[in-house]
Amino acid sequence: MKKNKVSIVEVGLRDGLQNEKVFLKTSDKVAVAKLLLQSGVKRVELGSFVREDWVPQMADTKKVVNQIFNLSNKSKYQKNQMSVLVPNLQGLEQAIKNRVSEIALFASCTEGFSKANLNASKSESAKRFKLVAQKAKENNIKVRGYLSVCFGCPFDGPVLPKVVVKEAEKLFEMGCFEVSIGDTIGVAGPKDIEKVFTLLSKTIPIERLAGHFHDTRGQAVANALKAYELGVRVFDSSVGGIGGCPYAPYSTGNVATEELVYMFNSMGVSTGIDLPLFLKAADKMSKLLLRPLPSRLARAGLVKV
Repeated sequence: MKKNKVSIVEVGLRDGLQNEKVFLKTSDKVAVAKLLLQSGVKRVELGSFVREDWVPQMADTKKVVNQIFNLSNKSKYQKNQMSVLVPNLQGLEQAIKNRVSEIALFASCTEGFSKANLNASKSESAKRFKLVAQKAKENNIKVRGYLSVCFGCPFDGPVLPKVVVKEAEKLFEMGCFEVSIGDTIGVAGPKDIEKVFTLLSKTIPIERLAGHFHDTRGQAVANALKAYELGVRVFDSSVGGIGGCPYAPYSTGNVATEELVYMFNSMGVSTGIDLPLFLKAADKMSKLLLRPLPSRLARAGLVKV
């Protein structure tokens, strides 16, 4: 990817909503998705095929996927990348049935978080993911990898950079085309980003890595900037900065997509996203969730000076 261009993966409809107490109707999720696409977002995670009793907010992912796919097939959004998270072969079967062309797997750097989030050890999860990745490949489905708690774990504490590299390499060996490096509980600062991505880039092409930074302690935009300086050109973010993992205590929202776009715009770096249009999606989400969103830009708005 060119130096003056980055790719945004909008995860608000999955990672953003999964921890929300207000349940959105399918039609509301689709309405937000349409606004996101209209603003220029090219990569959107629409939901996840997980057990409804585990993540109730994702119970209607099938409906969301089908409605958005029907829209995409009749519009200029055909080439956009729409993905869903799947935890196992059952989830993959749902993805296949619903014509999904890209899935995401969610692995962990630590045993504690793996057991809390996936109800399985790291080795058990790896075996499961290998089967999922293999079958996805057989069905011409692209596989993206999420690697969680890369900088610190709420159960096991600090994570060594060499552990991140080892777990990331496993995901690439399974066939992931891209691995997103996650600061799941928002404990990293720019120096931590530098250490981890510098070590990762010694064995993994930097263009195949993404940054997934939660803003729990207000460092997400600074961390994204540092990752960009190191060569990272793909970033996960969430409309309005909503999000948080149900299985990670004290994990607050993702970095707000609009705040990332605002920063990159100020640097002359293209995201392909029309910021005023995107803020309409943030405003819609705020009204649906019945509260102001974490994003400071969404609250302050754009002011011409």
